[in-house]
Amino acid sequence: MKTFAKYFALSVLAAATTSVMAADEVVVTDEGVAEFSFFKPASVRAEVGTTGYGGAISWSANPYVGVTLGYNGGDISWSDDLSINGTKYDLDMDNNLTYLNAEIRPWANWFYMAAGVAYIDNDYGLRGRPGTDGEIRIDGSTFGADVGDVVGSLSYKNNIAPYVGLGFSPAITNRWGVFGEIGAYYNGNPTVELYNTGSQVAESVNGRPITDAIDAEREKIRTDNKYEWLPVAKLGVSFRF
Repeated sequence: MKTFAKYFALSVLAAATTSVMAADEVVVTDEGVAEFSFFKPASVRAEVGTTGYGGAISWSANPYVGVTLGYNGGDISWSDDLSINGTKYDLDMDNNLTYLNAEIRPWANWFYMAAGVAYIDNDYGLRGRPGTDGEIRIDGSTFGADVGDVVGSLSYKNNIAPYVGLGFSPAITNRWGVFGEIGAYYNGNPTVELYNTGSQVAESVNGRPITDAIDAEREKIRTDNKYEWLPVAKLGVSFRF
């Protein structure tokens, strides 16, 4: 599935899609008066956002309803760190997401609503380091530099996640356009690994064992409601055939 998704992304990144213009233009030809439609059902697009970079291919049954199949991946990161329960972690993202959306355009113009599903296989590497003062906070407790770094991962493996979103896709010409979209996938709780690289018998300034703090932090991350959702924000360019 990963191989297919990555090859799919490479094939569509060379292109770009869409905005639907349902209006017709009256054209005078040698044979008389004809109509030229701005509605072109097939399109491709290139996109980049919080779920990585990639592309998609779309087909519109009419100016109101269409479907889009796409892929987002890569190690793109919009932030170099993440704060979890008072601990600051360096963040390393590895996105792998294939999605299928239905897009509804209530007024047959640039605005659309999206609903669909995605196969998500994302990994987020975490690394927390002691500060310049040699201390690090873990689950609210302060430890010395002897605990080393706190490292681990937060991952959503082989998840099938529903999606809802809103988007806009104004046309630049009758073929080229730009688009933006915001939304969210419901992932459920992630799988979390967390451990420290230093002493396994270290204690906090209040005598709390490092293993107790690590276990509690791991469980809080795993069960926190805010990690059930994967927010989406992306921009791109489009080309309609």
